[in-house]
Amino acid sequence: MPKALTAFSSLYFATLLMLIGSGLLSTYIGLRLSAEGVSEIWIGVLMTGYYVGLVAGASVGHRMIAQVGHIRAFVASAGVVTASVLGHALSSSVEVWLVLRVLVGMAMMCQYMVLESWLNEQAESHQRGMVFASYMVVTFLGLALGQVVLTVMPDLDIRHILLVAMCFSLCLVPVAVTKSLHPAPLHPAPLRVRFFIKRIPQALATIAVSGLLLGSFYGLAPVFASGVGLATSDVGVFMAVTIGAGLAAQWPAGWLSDRLDRSRMIQINAIVLTGVVLLIALAVMPRFALFLLTGLFGVLAFTLYPIAVALANDHVEQQERVLLSAMLLVTFGLGASVGPILGSVLMRLWGPGMLYVFMGVCSLVLVVRVRPSQVTGEHLVQEAPIHFMPAAGNLASSPLAAALDPRVDEQVVDDQMRDDLDGHMSSSDRDQDQDDHRPG
Repeated sequence: MPKALTAFSSLYFATLLMLIGSGLLSTYIGLRLSAEGVSEIWIGVLMTGYYVGLVAGASVGHRMIAQVGHIRAFVASAGVVTASVLGHALSSSVEVWLVLRVLVGMAMMCQYMVLESWLNEQAESHQRGMVFASYMVVTFLGLALGQVVLTVMPDLDIRHILLVAMCFSLCLVPVAVTKSLHPAPLHPAPLRVRFFIKRIPQALATIAVSGLLLGSFYGLAPVFASGVGLATSDVGVFMAVTIGAGLAAQWPAGWLSDRLDRSRMIQINAIVLTGVVLLIALAVMPRFALFLLTGLFGVLAFTLYPIAVALANDHVEQQERVLLSAMLLVTFGLGASVGPILGSVLMRLWGPGMLYVFMGVCSLVLVVRVRPSQVTGEHLVQEAPIHFMPAAGNLASSPLAAALDPRVDEQVVDDQMRDDLDGHMSSSDRDQDQDDHRPG
């Protein structure tokens, strides 16, 4: 095993436990509410609440880390997530669950920020590509393993809630006992919305559609699978096959992306994806064929996001890429927040298959919107095409992920963080910082 992977094994293990718990909880909630006859609209609203919490948590997490440090912020966030998860077992009110989902999203974003800033602080320049890619692989693996649990424990009961709570409790251990030095506190940078909309409209459109697709998938695909007659154990396989195919497709897609026109790849991807989702929605097929098609869906849907990120980086200078990461996260988060609501309304009105009809309409937008002929190359950076990197495309990362990305110059990141720290740290913060470093 490469030294870089063993050096960060504790942080990867904490990430793996978090994603197992998160993946299992999302699918469990969808199946549980569907089995109890709760409206698909409420299921979509709950997923929206989770993504709203994730996006809002970026700002909250920065402030918390700056005030109490990384380990304390991580411990506090894990405590909030664990308590919120257990709250699902204490109340069956969907209104209460909505509040809990928002809290889980906010606290998990803070956890992501702690882990990513820690990895960035300790990764050397020559390790950054492997560290970044390994972090993304762990997120996919955790999400897939969370679905596999349902094949082992198909009965929907309190055991799933307890297992999720255990995952978030145990993720504290490798972080709490680490002997590594704390990374420096980080602060959010302002978004340049108009600049990026004008500079990279096609990439932003792809990121937004990716959010619509994946937000809908994570929140409502278990409901669809249950609605078409799959048993709970088969729903776990359905979800795991999709996510696993998305992971396996990252490297082939990256190889092609570094050699072909990325906007053309997005358009072709969207054309094929439209046909696949319409087949899933409208065709009556045996279980094996459904699993095969959902695997193909995973290959296409999970590679849209990283190709779009690479396309965006191709047209943005290095000094802007930290801000770009935040812009992409917000764009994806908005799409992921809206997707479950729209999809759930259509499912409520016309049946479970409308989820994939909705996805087909979303991908059709990319077929029309992303046109290689409109990419003028006027703002193409000198080192383009930027090297492709795997990306989870499910908000299992924060704006700080840009600092890990080897496509972003390390010195540029350090300078921006230092400038931002100087601009945001008040005199009281400086006094507190001095007190923290005095001998006790």
